[in-house]
Amino acid sequence: MHLQTTINEIYKNPTNVKFTDLCRVCEHYFGKARQSGSSHRIYKTPWQGDPRVNIQNSKGKAKAYQVKQVIKAIERLEEESDTTK
Repeated sequence: MHLQTTINEIYKNPTNVKFTDLCRVCEHYFGKARQSGSSHRIYKTPWQGDPRVNIQNSKGKAKAYQVKQVIKAIERLEEESDTTK
């Protein structure tokens, strides 16, 4: 599936997202996971205070509240990108 299609699906239905799809989106926006190999993946964000995006594999799906956190982080990145143009 194309990345933009995956992102659109995540925005439409954050409660039914495959963990692997969310990992692809996070890697696109935040780079490689700082921690992987377990049920959690942790991605570093570019903001002061070193906040992180943590996602968890729950039977092949991502947890909805974590998907919503990723969406907020993506929106913030895009807003900041728009203001620097």
